[in-house]
Amino acid sequence: MRAFIFPGQGAQFPGMGKDIFESYPQAKELFEKANDVLGFEITKVMFEGTEEELKQTRVTQPAIFLHSVINARVKEGFQPDMVAGHSLGEFSALVAAGALSFEDGLRLVFQRAMAMQKACELQPSTMAAVLGLEDEVVEKICQDTGGIVVAANYNCPGQLVISGEVDAVNAACEHMKAAGAKRALVLPVGGAFHSPLMEPAREELAAAIHATTFSAPVCSIYQNVDAKGHTDVGEIKANLITQLTAPVRWTQSVRQMVADGATHFIESGPGKVLQGLVKKIERESEVASF
Repeated sequence: MRAFIFPGQGAQFPGMGKDIFESYPQAKELFEKANDVLGFEITKVMFEGTEEELKQTRVTQPAIFLHSVINARVKEGFQPDMVAGHSLGEFSALVAAGALSFEDGLRLVFQRAMAMQKACELQPSTMAAVLGLEDEVVEKICQDTGGIVVAANYNCPGQLVISGEVDAVNAACEHMKAAGAKRALVLPVGGAFHSPLMEPAREELAAAIHATTFSAPVCSIYQNVDAKGHTDVGEIKANLITQLTAPVRWTQSVRQMVADGATHFIESGPGKVLQGLVKKIERESEVASF
């Protein structure tokens, strides 16, 4: 069985999508439609912008979404048995699987990006990568550290990302190192994604999601919040809203997809980050770029 997977923030690179734009008439049409929906020329930033310009959340999230979705839409062979996306990638997966229209998906991603940006500006916050510790050890240290700090991304065994208030994340990093972590490194991000500090963004996104029409996807989508496959529209919406303040359970999602029959994981979007993570989670699985 084939599982199509879609990357999240951090996969962007200068020039992304230009080759698809130039190779497929349908891609050109979709990119131009995206410029209209967003009200600015995102294609100009994607194709000609610097790394710095691409790092702005209002650009990064829609840019990765566009690359991922348009790539899946214009190429032959997109016939998933299941789909999943890492954080932002969950929206790409839903559009690719027919649960959301291209335009509605893009609008939601842009609203999500702007809401997250606002939440980041309300309070200084950050994230840190922790390598070489068991999940339970990381969770316990977060619980025992003062302030707000939580496990945010379960990327693969021995690789977690924590998220929260700046002082709490810094303190937790010191405790992680003392507990034997190979690394505990603060990341250059704008805020504490997938933590309680995203609550203002969650409320804003909830209103937008409730106002958007969803359809049943063509296959199950394995969602970050509970790592289970979903086709029920009500459940999908609820999980998308909860996702902003809850951890990304990527390790658990990949394991569940394999348990449910996935043998091939195909990444649609910029980069190969998810392929690398899948190989660390389930060594026997075949991975490829779409």
